[in-house]
Amino acid sequence: MRLAVAALLLLSPSPSGEGLGWGSAASTPTSRTIDLVITNGQVIDGTGTPARVAEIGVAGDRILYIGQRPRGITARRSIDARGLTVTPGFIDPHTHSGPDARAPDAARRQLANHLLQGVTSIVIGNDGGGEADIATLFARLGANPTGPNVASFTGFGTIRLQVVGNRDRAPTPAELETMKGQVARAMCDGALGLSAGLYYAPQSFAQTGEVAALATVAGRFNGIYETHLRDEGSASIGLIPAIDEAIAIARDGKLPLHIAHIKALGADVQGMAPKVIAHIAAAQKSGITITADQYPWEASSTSLAAALVPRRAQDGGAPAMVANLKTLAPQLRKEMAEQLRIRGGANAILLVSGPHKGKRLDGLATQWKLDPLDAAARILIADPGTSIASFNMTQRDIDAFARQSWVVTSSDATNGHPRRMGSFARGWRMFVREKKLMPPERFVQRSSAQTAQILGLPDRGVLAPGKFADIAILDPKTYTERATYDRPDEPSTGVRYVLVNGRLAVDKGQLTGTLAGRPLAKPRQPEWTCPA
Repeated sequence: MRLAVAALLLLSPSPSGEGLGWGSAASTPTSRTIDLVITNGQVIDGTGTPARVAEIGVAGDRILYIGQRPRGITARRSIDARGLTVTPGFIDPHTHSGPDARAPDAARRQLANHLLQGVTSIVIGNDGGGEADIATLFARLGANPTGPNVASFTGFGTIRLQVVGNRDRAPTPAELETMKGQVARAMCDGALGLSAGLYYAPQSFAQTGEVAALATVAGRFNGIYETHLRDEGSASIGLIPAIDEAIAIARDGKLPLHIAHIKALGADVQGMAPKVIAHIAAAQKSGITITADQYPWEASSTSLAAALVPRRAQDGGAPAMVANLKTLAPQLRKEMAEQLRIRGGANAILLVSGPHKGKRLDGLATQWKLDPLDAAARILIADPGTSIASFNMTQRDIDAFARQSWVVTSSDATNGHPRRMGSFARGWRMFVREKKLMPPERFVQRSSAQTAQILGLPDRGVLAPGKFADIAILDPKTYTERATYDRPDEPSTGVRYVLVNGRLAVDKGQLTGTLAGRPLAKPRQPEWTCPA
């Protein structure tokens, strides 16, 4: 992959067709004033190549040159990046920032949490929640711009809910055809692929073959299958069987597999990262393309219902679940107790939404003089959508996954968890600066060019002539997260400048309010046969 991206860097033409590469001294026939030059910075281009000092010229939304400034070029503005690191804008392949991206409020659409980490492109629609109507989504994003660029998956969960409903049953043949038609339409309109969240009801009611049928459609349109595994620990079928299911879907669908936020979650699987890695490596050798993303935190985040309530008790949606919790029959209590054990007990669950935000489940149980399961039921009856942070991973597993060449950086950005504000910055601090698990150029590669390649986003993620001018300039010594579990909304620090499509979104560490982001539709290919 590194050689392929490096070749693109050398061969990509500039907007004027001159093919200016590293250190090029090619001249222009006449004088020209461009928008910006970045001088004296340690440039890490995203290909895995180590940093070198080079000048970058930006004209409009593209990089004009990298290296020696061509004769006759002057710039309206110059940024002296001495002592700073210049990288491609980072790409976050897994976020839950869709509500902010679609918000009427321009301040929310700025998506400051991403920009202040140097992230210039994000993906929404993960975990099966992507919209079915991608054309309308992109039209809205185009009319109401965002801070970073936005790409999207179409969602298995959204489509299944619309067609089958919130029920534990298989689709009829006619319903399956309807769902396949919706996937085809979404892919033709620019979706990256099909996302699924088989851990969550009602998606969890789907059998493997149903998911594979829809993934096959995405594969015909060069899409990928991105999945929150059915089980990331021992909550249902087990971690390794869940990986095998995802591999089977990708194999049957004839498309690449991307595992969302890879982890070993819960008491029964902690320490299993080496086994998981070996298992995936064997599948890769068999010809299946498998990649994954990762956030560098020891706590995951999900809903309290998803963490503790068995899927059978959620058949029929929230009203049915609440009715079941009000009675809390012995069998349901037993099953919830097992899920709580897997999660590490009541002290391992931190509420991050609702009136009890910031409190642990064991503390509320003590306060209310209730068993933790009765306390959980009380919370869910009042608010079925309550979100939690769940402390159930080990640093050893996190580090093991981070070292893999097929794992890239993500945030899984959700409200109430510090990963929303600090995942990329924390990754740099931990993996590069402190633990030295990887050199800076590898972190940049796994946060930019490699992610763009996985997603199929052309002209993003690499600093090269002719590529889009999505650029981050950061202080490598101070780039770090400030968000904590107690203060999850603190912005990261150390990013000095961010350009999105050639326009400054962060200037001297401060947000400019510029909304230069664009909807990133996967390019339609001439050979596709798209629904009318």
